[in-house]
Amino acid sequence: MTPPSEVALFYHGFETQAFDHPGGRLRSELRRRARAAWRGLRRTQVNTGFFTAFLALKHSLEVAGIRVRVNDFAFARANPRMPVGISGFEAVYDRVVLPNPAVFGPGFVPDPDRIPEIDRTHNIKIFTHPSEWPCRLYPDLGDRVQPMFCAVDTADWPDLSRREKAVDFLLYDKIYRRRAEREADLLAPLRAALDARGLRHETLRYGAHHFAQYRRALERARALLFVCEHETQGLAYQEAMAANLPVLAWDEGVLMDPRERALAPPGLRVSSVPYFDDRCGMTFRIGTMERQLDAFLARRDGFAPRAFVAETLSPAAGAARFLELLEMARTMP
Repeated sequence: MTPPSEVALFYHGFETQAFDHPGGRLRSELRRRARAAWRGLRRTQVNTGFFTAFLALKHSLEVAGIRVRVNDFAFARANPRMPVGISGFEAVYDRVVLPNPAVFGPGFVPDPDRIPEIDRTHNIKIFTHPSEWPCRLYPDLGDRVQPMFCAVDTADWPDLSRREKAVDFLLYDKIYRRRAEREADLLAPLRAALDARGLRHETLRYGAHHFAQYRRALERARALLFVCEHETQGLAYQEAMAANLPVLAWDEGVLMDPRERALAPPGLRVSSVPYFDDRCGMTFRIGTMERQLDAFLARRDGFAPRAFVAETLSPAAGAARFLELLEMARTMP
C-alpha cells in the first residue's frame, strides 16, 4: 500500500476545538495558545491525555513524511472517500460530522449500547483504544474496535541510565480507588520492603506534580516502581522506559473500574503495563511483592527497556499502525 501524501485529523477538546466554519482553525489556534499560556503561568498541566496522544499521532505521521491537516473540514468534504481520523472528548461527536469513513481515537469511546446511535449520524468505521485489553470490552463490535497506541519518541527522552543516581526507586503512585485499602496492603508494605533492604526511594503521586518534576525525578532514579490498578497504555512508565530506566510494576490483573466491569466479558485479565516484555523489567502481585523485588534487584542492570520502546512504540511504528487502520476503514462496508 502506498502511503497517502496527506491525512486529515480532527480534534475537539479543551485545547483545540473543531469549528466548522471559515476562520475556524485560526480561532481554534488562538484559543489553544491562550489556554496554554494561562495554564503554564499557573504551573498546571497544559495538555490532557487525549490531546497528548493526538499530538503524538500527528508527529508520527509527520515523521513518516505525511502532511497532516488538522480540523480542515473543507479538505475532508472535497475528498469524501478519503478516510480521516477523529479524536477528542465526547462533544467531538457533535462537532465533527462528515461523510468520510473515519477512524476514531484517541478519545472518548462510548459504551457499546451507544454505538448504534452514533452510527446513524456518523461514518466511523473503527473505534480505537490504546491497547488490546480495553478493546475486549466491546466483543460484539468485532473488528470495529482496534488497538492504536500513542507513540513514544526516544529522541524526546535521553538515556538516563548512566547518570549519577540519588535514589534507587522512583515510586510512581497512580492509585485511583480504594485508597485506604491499598495504603494498607500495598503501599505501606512496599515501602517497608524497600527500607528493609536499604533502598533509597521517593514518591510522585499522579495528578499532584508538574511534568518537569517527573523528568527531574527520572534523572535521579535508577528504576521506576509503577503502582497503578490498570492502564490502557501508561505513558508515564513508557517514558521511563524510553529513558532506559527498568520498571518494576504492580500488575494484579483485576479490573477496578465499575463501569468497565459491567462491560467486561468473563475472565478478562487487564494490565497496568500493557506494552511490556522481558527487556522492560518485571511485574508483581501483592502476594509476590518481596520475591519479585529481590529478583528485579538481581537483574536490574541487565534490562534494556529503551530498546523495547524504540522497536515497539516508536513514531514510525505508530504511523504504520494508523495508516493500516485508515486502509481498513477505507475498505470496510
